[in-house]
Amino acid sequence: MAKQDTTITVKPCPRLEGEIALPGDKSISHRAAIFNSLAEGKAEVRNFAPGKDCLATVSCLKALGVQISRKGPGNLLISGTGSNGLREASNVLDAHNSATTMRLLSGLLSSQPFLSVVTGDASLRSRPMGRLIKPLQSMGGEIYGRGKDSFAPLVIRGGKLRGIEFLLPLPSAQIKSAILLAGLSAQGKTVLHQPVPSRDHSERLLKRMGAHLESNGASISLSPLTSPLSPLSLCIPGDISSAAYFLVAGAIHPNARVIIRNCGINPTRTGIIDALLAMGARLRIENERLEADEPLADIVVESSELRGIEVAGDMIPRLIDEIPILAVAGSVAKGKTVIRGAAELRVKESDRIASVSQELSKMGVEVEELPDGMVIHGGRLLLGAEVDTHSDHRLAMSLAIAGLIAEGETTIKHAQIAQVSYPSFWQDLLSLQAEQSNTVAFSN
Repeated sequence: MAKQDTTITVKPCPRLEGEIALPGDKSISHRAAIFNSLAEGKAEVRNFAPGKDCLATVSCLKALGVQISRKGPGNLLISGTGSNGLREASNVLDAHNSATTMRLLSGLLSSQPFLSVVTGDASLRSRPMGRLIKPLQSMGGEIYGRGKDSFAPLVIRGGKLRGIEFLLPLPSAQIKSAILLAGLSAQGKTVLHQPVPSRDHSERLLKRMGAHLESNGASISLSPLTSPLSPLSLCIPGDISSAAYFLVAGAIHPNARVIIRNCGINPTRTGIIDALLAMGARLRIENERLEADEPLADIVVESSELRGIEVAGDMIPRLIDEIPILAVAGSVAKGKTVIRGAAELRVKESDRIASVSQELSKMGVEVEELPDGMVIHGGRLLLGAEVDTHSDHRLAMSLAIAGLIAEGETTIKHAQIAQVSYPSFWQDLLSLQAEQSNTVAFSN
């Protein structure tokens, strides 16, 4: 496994072939842990995401009095506290690098009758939280950030809330979920209107656990709880955001066949599949089924001749986390790939528009930055280079896939950051190369 300040060197390999068993979906894992903590009773959550982000959520919930224990590798046993069983933490709650942890817990804690302080690492403390704070304050929450941009640490003095009708200025599943968590304990209905539907894992789980929630297109109506949520045991589907690296690898490598097992294919998350199909990828979905109302399937991808496309509008919320790896696909595709309407990338773990453009340019790709996206002129041979992750896990893994088809060696600095969401990424990448294990080398 990659260690602190690890540099990884990636070289081209003659063939990619094999099967990948994905880690559990990050988004669903966060929500399954939080919602089951509010339920009355015990739930077993299997294939819980192993990355540092979801572990930060678990650590915060434990500090709030929730009993969570491991039941074998990747499995959690959660004893819910019921609607009113959380207790004031004895110390500051640390979300580390996880914006999902900070935002969802802020919604939850706004209704709790005690004081909470939520902080994170330097990267998370540099991300503005005003879009989170404004609706929670409108519900009567006392929540404050630092400076005019409301940076963390966030101070939350929980209390009685009221339901609101609110138009989300941008499609954000994290802000939406924070408001829904606050609305569970508010007086009166909470009604949300989205400009474009964002990922709906919260809605699916809350409905399944007994919340009175109705979805109608881009609008959601939630009534406050009249009885505690029911615990929900489930096996978390594989994370499509993690699958994206291997879907692109299989499509852009000249000699590849990759199978992704048990991958979540929630339609609010499958933008990367639709984009690759539009680019001409040889990709098919097999064995579709449901787990706790979440669709999942096996996905097969083979070497393909890709062409550039335009990605914008309603497609963006469905692949916002996959844009770095989509940019790698665009680098190989014939013609231009244009990405617009993704200004949110400027305030992710890195400025992903700037960092993706900068690092791919080092590999010989012609990339034009746009205020809300980028234009990638594809079809050129990628060249190995020394690149940096900018402390962004998604950039680290995207650059690794680019290195698989680049001429020469690609050296990735600070590659250990991939552990944030996908601790076994490097091992899984090696597993597709069979007897060619020297194509990925670790050094400290």
